[in-house]
Parts: sequence; C-alpha cells; structure tokens
Amino acid sequence: MIIVKNISDLNNIISDQSSKTSNIGLVPTMGSLHEGHLALIRDANKKCDIVWVSIFVNPTQFNDLNDYDSYPNELENDIKKIRTISSKIYVFCPSVSEIYNNGVSSEKFNFNDIDKVLEGKYRPGHFNGVATIVKKLFKAIKPLKVFFGEKDFQQIIIIKQIINSYFPKITLITCPTVRNNDGLALSSRNKLISKKAINKSGIIFETLLFVKNNFVKNSYKQLIKNVKQKIEDISNFKLEYFEIRESETLNPYDEKNKKNSYRAFICVKVEGIRLIDNLLIN
Repeated sequence: MIIVKNISDLNNIISDQSSKTSNIGLVPTMGSLHEGHLALIRDANKKCDIVWVSIFVNPTQFNDLNDYDSYPNELENDIKKIRTISSKIYVFCPSVSEIYNNGVSSEKFNFNDIDKVLEGKYRPGHFNGVATIVKKLFKAIKPLKVFFGEKDFQQIIIIKQIINSYFPKITLITCPTVRNNDGLALSSRNKLISKKAINKSGIIFETLLFVKNNFVKNSYKQLIKNVKQKIEDISNFKLEYFEIRESETLNPYDEKNKKNSYRAFICVKVEGIRLIDNLLIN
C-alpha cells in the first residue's frame, strides 16, 4: 500500500496513473474509519481501476474548535482497515499546512442558500469548508468517480453543485447509510458517546421510521410534536432540529403537495454530541 503525505509526491503519482487509466476513484474521509467508510471503499474498489482514500480532518468545516480538537484521529488503525480491502489502494493523508499552505481559510461559494438550512443553520460556514477541501482533492487527484454516503445527504447536494460547476466529467456515486443492529447510523462521532447512550440511540432511526409510516395521515405540526417527544423522553437526548424537505432541492415541505419526493432530516444532541440522520419518506 502506498501512503502519500505531500502534494508534490501526489502530483507525480497521479500524472503517472492518469497516463494509464482515467478510471480513478476517490473516497474522501476524515479518518476514524467505520463500516460505512469501508462500504464506500469496497464499492470504489469494484468500480475503479485505481482507488484513492483521502484521510484529512479538515479544519475549515468545523465552526467549533472543541469539536475539531476532539475529532478522533486513528491513522494507523485506519490504514490497517483499508489494507483488509486491498493492499493496492492509495492513501493520501496530508497535514493541514500541506493543504492550506497560504493560511487556513475557506473559499466562498454560492449554493443558493442550500448551505443556510439544516446543518448549515447550526454550523455556519461548514459547507464552504466542505466545498473547499473537496475542490482541492478533486483538482489534485483527478478522479473519474467519487463516493459519498447518504448519511450526509445535504453534503451530497452541495458536492453535486461543485461537480456541476467545476468538474463536469466526475460521476458522483452515493451509497446507502450503514447502520448498527439498532438502526443507529454509523459515525466517527459515535465513539465520543457512552455505551449506555449508544444503546438508546436507535431511537433516532426509529423516529424517522415513525415519520415515514405516519407521513400521509399526520400533519407536519403533529409529526414535529411526536418527534420531539420521542427524542426528549430520553435522558441526555436533545432534539436540535427535525425537518421534512424535498429530496433533490432541499426546498421546504409543501404540505399541500405530498406527492413530491420528501426526505426527513434530524439532528439529535446525545450527551452534547451531534448525531445526524435522514430518510426518504415517500
């Protein structure tokens, strides 16, 4: 397995690879890999001649420094997990100064306010940070296919805009959210929560399923009330937001038109740690 830490080495390898094949896949991650990441890497390994996994905890997408500082860092363990899939996968794990050699700051993008709702409302600047690092990685690695998980669905919408604007030849491939036996979406942040709370966190997905099953017959107002009650009945669980939005545009839910494709989005603070999830409900 080849592990690359600087841009100049990356450029040399990519130049050589690009002369042999265009079918290069990229799985961007922030490390602390779990089965959700590994599912993306396996999919890339099946569909691409060459696979790159980037491991980089991107400071510009954190609006809370404590959140950034506490984000799990397990590079050695991550590399072992990748190797179980294939020893031919390339890993790019640069330092912050390697990526942001002119100072740590985000490029500013116009996402037509998609970045101002849901996660964007509670994490101002987050999606500019995401778009900044994604644009840098796409430009450097020149992938034909990129792989992202549906758990971060709003992020997928943002990345589609980046691809349409700057990288029209790239194909975005999404993979279903991977869950534990209780339905909890796998996340690197789950490691920051007590086992007792994790065992109760299946209520998040259970609540989304309740919304899906009651979407047609219940009013939006009633669904919001039910969701809040289900979540906040549990000690140390706090509902940060619950919203229903159009799947492709993230436009607000139009209660008069239930035939559109809608998705339910939720964020719950569990012991102060933000856990997000979403589900297509019709």
